[in-house]
Amino acid sequence: MHTESNAPQASSTPGRSPGLPPFHPYISPETVLPELTAAPLIIGTLLGMVFGASSLYLVLKVGLTVSASIPVAVISITLFRLASKFGIRDATILENNIVQTAGSAGESIAFGVGVTMPAIMILGFDLEVARVTLVAVLGGLLGVLMMIPLRRALIVQQHGSLKYPEGTACAEVLKAGANAESKAMASPGWLEKAATGVGQRATSAITIFAGFAVGLIYKTANIALKAWKDVPEKVFGAPLQGGSVSAEISPELLGVGYIIGPRIAGIMGAGGVLSYLVLIPIIKFFGENLAAPVAPGTALIKDMGPNAIRGAYILYIGAGAVADGSGPPAK
Repeated sequence: MHTESNAPQASSTPGRSPGLPPFHPYISPETVLPELTAAPLIIGTLLGMVFGASSLYLVLKVGLTVSASIPVAVISITLFRLASKFGIRDATILENNIVQTAGSAGESIAFGVGVTMPAIMILGFDLEVARVTLVAVLGGLLGVLMMIPLRRALIVQQHGSLKYPEGTACAEVLKAGANAESKAMASPGWLEKAATGVGQRATSAITIFAGFAVGLIYKTANIALKAWKDVPEKVFGAPLQGGSVSAEISPELLGVGYIIGPRIAGIMGAGGVLSYLVLIPIIKFFGENLAAPVAPGTALIKDMGPNAIRGAYILYIGAGAVADGSGPPAK
C-alpha cells in the first residue's frame, strides 16, 4: 500500500527521476503486518463477483464502466469494522488493500470481456462458455504479468509525476479508514507528511450505502412494480421519418454520468443525437424504396424501426468511429 509525498526534498528512492519528491509508502517494506490472509481473499472475491457482474452490465449497456476500487475499499473497511464489534480482528490497511485489489480486478476483467465479446460476435464467432472463459483468463493473466515489470517503473519511480487520480483517491480512503494497528506501523516519512495535514480527507461509507439504497428503491419501483415506463420514446413521422427521441432514466446511468463528468457525458449524448436524429433518418430516407435488404441488415429498411436500424447499421458506424478516434492525434 503506497502513498505519495509532496514534501520538497531530494529523491531518496533508487531509480527515481531527479527532481521528484521522495517516495514514502504508508507501510514500509520492512514492516510486518497481516496482508494476504483468508478473510480478505474471500471478501475480495465475493465483492469482485458482485462488481464484476454490475460492471459487465454497464459496459454492455453504455459502452464504458467505472472503477470499483473506491466503493470496494469503503465496503471492506465497513465490513471489517462491524466485524470487530463482535470480537473479530479488524483488518489492517494491507488486508483492506487486498480486498479492494481483488474487487477491482473483477471489474477490470468484466470490462475486458465486455469490450472483447462484441468484437468476437462481429467476426462471426459464437459466445461459447469456453471461449468467453479463455478470453477472460488469458486477459487477466496478461494484465498481471504486464504489471509485474511495469509497477516499479510507472508507480514507484514516477510517483508524484504520474497522477493516477482514482488510485490516489482509493489510497486516501484506505488511509482514512486504517485501524489503530496500521496507524501505529505507519512509516516515519509518511507520518511527517501527515503532520502537515495532507491527505486527511475521509470518505464516508454512508454515501456508498445510501446510493445503493436509493438505486435499489428506484429499480424496484421502475422494473418490478412498473410504476412508470422504463424507456419513454417518441418516434417522429415525416419529414423526419425514422427519427426518435428516447431516454432511459436509471440509477446506473445517472451514476456513470456523474462520475465521467458533463464533458464526456455531453459527447456521448451528442453521439446519440447524431445517431437518432441524423443518421437513422438518412438511412430511412434513402432506403425507403429499396426492394431488397442491405447487408448487414436482414430486413427491408422500410420495415425497420429506429432501434432495428441502430442494431443493423449504426453500431458498425459507431465501432468505426471509436477505432478511428483511438488512432494517433492529428499533427
